[in-house]
Amino acid sequence: MKTMVTSEHIQQSRAVEQLVVGQATSDGAGVKLTRVLTQPYQYRLDPFLMLDAFGSDNPDEYIAGFPDHPHRGFETITYMLEGRMRHRDSAGNEGLLENGGVQWMTAGRGVIHSELPEQEAGRMEGFQLWLNLAAKDKMSPAWYRDFKSHEIPEIETEQGVLARIIAGQSHGVAGAMSRVTTEPIYLDLHMPAGSSFSQTLPADFNAFIYVYRGEVKIGEQQVPLQRMAILKKWPSADGVKITASADARLILIAGRPLGETIAQYGPFVMNSQEEIFKAIDDFRRGQLVETISTNQGQGVLAQ
Repeated sequence: MKTMVTSEHIQQSRAVEQLVVGQATSDGAGVKLTRVLTQPYQYRLDPFLMLDAFGSDNPDEYIAGFPDHPHRGFETITYMLEGRMRHRDSAGNEGLLENGGVQWMTAGRGVIHSELPEQEAGRMEGFQLWLNLAAKDKMSPAWYRDFKSHEIPEIETEQGVLARIIAGQSHGVAGAMSRVTTEPIYLDLHMPAGSSFSQTLPADFNAFIYVYRGEVKIGEQQVPLQRMAILKKWPSADGVKITASADARLILIAGRPLGETIAQYGPFVMNSQEEIFKAIDDFRRGQLVETISTNQGQGVLAQ
């Protein structure tokens, strides 16, 4: 579902505070990926904890996938650009992520799940974003929802920019998901050469972009391919204006910071070391998980 819109006007655009080069690493059973948002940036980009970008035409680099692993205390948003990934969890639920699809999972008090490729050749590409939960929500019931590509709202501006709205709002159009505490905005922007795109952003939101095709410009700052640009905050800036001198694709992510202590140990993200020790103990004793809700609403956190 695509809506034609007129470009928003912003009074003053945010500038680029810092360009970040991701770290090549592997996760799961040896899946090669780039860790774009790493732990040193968690407080600066609160409420976002991690962003992984994965993309390969070589099955040896992704075929083993991500076997059973636990999570507690945050949400994962997996966006599949290309490929097929089968999700299964400890409650017996499963779903298939395909081209353009999204899975939004609230780990809450605990979940054990796996993500395994359902292809033996071709390109596997996408992103996984970790979104923190407020202390009051960290032990909420686990929950998830799969969105097919056609369920992601899209807008197109008069300059031909296509924006897929995974979360939040853009140009008055609501995205697939919303969250009342962190109010995340997650856009996938496809920008033709010579086009511009403006997005309003509350002054207190932390925000960044990641360019995965081509390159773009914010003010006088060029943002090259495979770079994260952290957007500077100041009270007079009411959004960001992005221009593309050549065809480009990027994700724009923003959200309201929680302002809470972050304690992370691998797949567990809590607010104190004591809570981390409890998560580890619960996992070892088989008490981490409970039944996951797969209702078609937006989960207890959206109420």
